[in-house]
Amino acid sequence: MPFLLLLAWQLLASGGAIDERLFSSPAHTAHALWMLTTNGTLASNVLVSLRRSAIGLLLGVSTAVALATVSGLWRLGEELVDSTIQMVRTVPVFALTSVFVVWFGLGELSKELLIAMACFFPVYLNVHGGIRNVDRRLVEMAVAMGKGRRQIIRHVVLPGAMPQTLVGLRYSLSISVLALVVAETLNTTSGLGYLMANAQQYLDTDVIFACVVVYCLMGITADLVVRVLEWRTLAWRTGVGNR
Repeated sequence: MPFLLLLAWQLLASGGAIDERLFSSPAHTAHALWMLTTNGTLASNVLVSLRRSAIGLLLGVSTAVALATVSGLWRLGEELVDSTIQMVRTVPVFALTSVFVVWFGLGELSKELLIAMACFFPVYLNVHGGIRNVDRRLVEMAVAMGKGRRQIIRHVVLPGAMPQTLVGLRYSLSISVLALVVAETLNTTSGLGYLMANAQQYLDTDVIFACVVVYCLMGITADLVVRVLEWRTLAWRTGVGNR
């Protein structure tokens, strides 16, 4: 189906039904990708974008897992942490872009923290929900076997929460690409967002569409990584989709 869409798009562009000054054809987009790759421009800027996304993702996911574990395992932790997070998550993350610029300037920190905040909430909600939904009978069985609290958390609760944790990670990886697009509009001098901004100034739709393709590939790759991780770590599941 994607191949048919690309073919139809190319035929319409070649026949003049689509204005290629506004919508780059697949052929021109592929040529732009080739030129950006051969002259090294694409690789250097993609590495910058990947570094921003990775740092933001690491900050957001690690903080979310830590706080969700505290609020999910202990009632006092839930009272101190969960209510505040539930209130803050109603604020649109990207509406805080200007605030982040005022607080942290136009450097890398504001971009990385914006990505981190966007990635935080899906992981937190899923880890917290996963911990709270662990089958109580498994916990009672572990207690009956004489397991201590640490052993129960390590061998029962956290593995039981792993499926929802990976769902949250999957959402966060896709959101990190979206947040990266927004973050790289903040006075960047490198990265895919910088390439797109430059292309926009010169109305170079070929490069703009080439950057969009790279963003899409980044999102697909991130999703594939989580799928592989899920397949490796959750091989013990016996659900319908895992037979």
